[in-house]
Amino acid sequence: MGAAQLPAYLPLLAGQRVGLVVNQSSLVGRTHLVDTLKSRGVNLTAIFAPEHGFRGEAADGATIADGRDARSGVSVRSVYGKTKKPTPEMLADVDVLVFDIQDVGTRFYTFISTLHYVMEAAAEQGKKVVVLDRPNPNGAVVDGPVLDARHRSFVGLDPLPICHGLTVGELARMINGEKWLAGGQPCALTVIALKGGYTHATPYRLPVRPSPNLPTARAVALYPSLCLFEGTNVSVGRGTDRPFEVAGAPTQPATRPYQFTPRPNAGSPTPPLNGQLCYGLDLHQPAPGEPAQFFTVKYLLDFYQRSTDKPHFFTKYFEQLAGTDSLRTQVVAGRSESYIRASWQPGLTKFKALRKKYLLYSER
Repeated sequence: MGAAQLPAYLPLLAGQRVGLVVNQSSLVGRTHLVDTLKSRGVNLTAIFAPEHGFRGEAADGATIADGRDARSGVSVRSVYGKTKKPTPEMLADVDVLVFDIQDVGTRFYTFISTLHYVMEAAAEQGKKVVVLDRPNPNGAVVDGPVLDARHRSFVGLDPLPICHGLTVGELARMINGEKWLAGGQPCALTVIALKGGYTHATPYRLPVRPSPNLPTARAVALYPSLCLFEGTNVSVGRGTDRPFEVAGAPTQPATRPYQFTPRPNAGSPTPPLNGQLCYGLDLHQPAPGEPAQFFTVKYLLDFYQRSTDKPHFFTKYFEQLAGTDSLRTQVVAGRSESYIRASWQPGLTKFKALRKKYLLYSER
C-alpha cells in the first residue's frame, strides 16, 4: 500500500497543516492512517469524510454530518451530501490534502468523484494533494460504455468507461493530465505508488469491506455488472446478507430459482423493495469458467426480457449509471450482448490508448 511507505511521504507532510480524505479502508497494517500519522507528530487539522462516513458505517445515501473524531480529536468535515467539493472555508487550515481510500475500479463508485472534487478544490485554492495508492481489485477490466458528458453526475464525473482499469493514483494522474478539473487547471499532485511488483492482473482481496454493501470479494467482482440494476426495479440484495451477490424483483417470474425478501439492516435501513418477495438469481458461487474479474450486461438483458412489468423496469437514474442513452435503447430493442459490446468499441479503443499514458504498473 502507498500508505505503508511512510518514509516516502512523511517528509512531504513535515511542517504542513494536513487534511486527510479517508475512510475505514485507510489502514497502515491494522492501524488507521489518522492514528498512524498522529503518533508520528503530523499536524492533522481536518478529516474529510466521504460517502458512508469517516469510519465507513453510514448507510448508502445517508447524510454525513460534520463533527470531531473522538479518538484523535481532529475535526471531521463532510464531503458527501450538500457539500461534495471542499470549500475555501473547509480548507482554510489545510496546506496538504492526503487521499487514501480504497476504490473498486468502477466509474459509479463515488469515492473517485470525491477524489476529483478534492483535486479541483486544491487546484483552485493552491493546496497540494498526495494520493496514497491502493490496488484495484477489478484492475484487469477495462470495459463498458464511456460516459457521455450529458449524463455527468456524482456517479460519473469524468469520461471513463464503467470499468476503468486504473488505480486511484493512476486515475488522479489522468484527471490532472487530461485537464478534467474545472478550467483545466491541474493541482499540485504527488502519487505514492505501490511497491512489490504489483500489476493490474495481481489478485487482491480487500482486508476490509470498502463500503457497507460490498462485504465480500465476490460482491466486489459482481458490482460493476449488478450496479446497473440500481437504475431499475430490480433489487441487488440490499437489505439481505448477500448484497451484490443476488438479484431479483417481484416483477420477475416466480419460477426463478432463487427468492429473497429485503429487510432493513445496518447497511440499508430502507432497502429497495423492502418487505417484498423477490424472484431472481443467487450469484454467490461463480459459474464454471467465469473469470475472477469481469463486466457483463447478460444479467441486465435477461431480467429485462423476463420482466412482467417492462414499462417500469428502468428508472431515470439508469442513464446516470450507464453514462449513455444508448444502453437502455439497446436493451429495450432486444439487442444481443455482442451487438451492445460492439457499439462501445470506438470509445473504449480511444480510452485504452489514453489510459496507457498514465499507467504506473504493468498489465501483467
